Amino acid sequence: MRIRLTIDGHSVDASLNDSATARDFAALLPLTLALDDFQDTERVADLPRKLSTDGAPASSEPKAGDLAFYAPWGNLALFYRDGHPSPGLVILGHLTDRDDITRLADADRVGIQRAS
Repeated sequence: MRIRLTIDGHSVDASLNDSATARDFAALLPLTLALDDFQDTERVADLPRKLSTDGAPASSEPKAGDLAFYAPWGNLALFYRDGHPSPGLVILGHLTDRDDITRLADADRVGIQRAS
């Protein structure tokens, strides 16, 4: 499924994978979220509720441009740098254009909606 993020007024395209967690995330859209930095690697935001992790791997190793759900905290993570393997991290999808990844590093808010 294609989605669109709005970061500082710029439209950024992304694709969600076909996991149960990504489908559950898509059911929450549209969203506008405040972002905070975490470990100079990712921007994080609280979601309105925890997502289903049925069938999800126990751990994932995120790459720059990944959108992920961190199950222990129930938050969304948008990676602007490669991360370390993390138990409870479920990759939801990825930004389509690598040039858009740098926009994440300083973003304070993100709007997320289904792409038409």
